[in-house]
Amino acid sequence: MLLFVGLGNPGKAYAGNRHNIGFMALDEIARSANFPPFRARFQGLATEGAIGAERVILLKPTTYMNESGRAVGEAAKFYKIALSDIVVFHDELDLAPGKLRVKLGGGNAGHNGLRSITAHLGNDYKRVRLGIGHPGDKALVHNHVLSDFSKAEQQGWVSALCDAVARNAELLAKGDDASFQNKAHLAMAAAGFNSA
Repeated sequence: MLLFVGLGNPGKAYAGNRHNIGFMALDEIARSANFPPFRARFQGLATEGAIGAERVILLKPTTYMNESGRAVGEAAKFYKIALSDIVVFHDELDLAPGKLRVKLGGGNAGHNGLRSITAHLGNDYKRVRLGIGHPGDKALVHNHVLSDFSKAEQQGWVSALCDAVARNAELLAKGDDASFQNKAHLAMAAAGFNSA
C-alpha cells in the first residue's frame, strides 16, 4: 500500500494559493482514478482506491502546512506504510512554473510542510516537486506562496500540470519515477507549456 500526500492549507481562504498546488494535484488524481469522496481521517481528508495494480491512500492534511507531519505520521502508522512508500506532492519555489521533478529524500529547502513530515517520520520519502516559480526576492516569498494563482494560470499551466500528474500517476505508483517525470513533461509540452 502507498500513501500519496498533497500539501496545502485547509479552508476556502487558501484554496487557490500557490502553496496549495499539492492539494490540487491530489484532487485531480482522485478525480481521474475515480476514488470515493474524501472524508475526515488522520487529521486530514483521506480516500482510498487503486492506481493501476497498487492500493493507494490519498491524504490532504488539514493541520495547516507547518503541522503536516502529524497527519502523515498518523496515516502511515495506522496502515504500517514504510517511509519509502510515501509520496509527497508539494509546491517548489526553485522550479519554474509548470516544471516537475521527483526526488527521494534531500533537504527541505525551507518548506514547512516537508520540515514537519521529516521531523515526524524521517527524510527518506519521495517528493514530487511542483514548480511555482520564485518571486525573485526572499522577502517576497511568504506573500508569493500565499497568493492565489491568477485565473489564466489556473486554467492554463496549473490545470495542465495537475492533469499530467494524474494521467501518469500509475507510473509513480509502480516506482517508475523517471518515466513519470518524462511523460508529465511531454504532456506539458503537448499542452503548449515548455516544461522540459
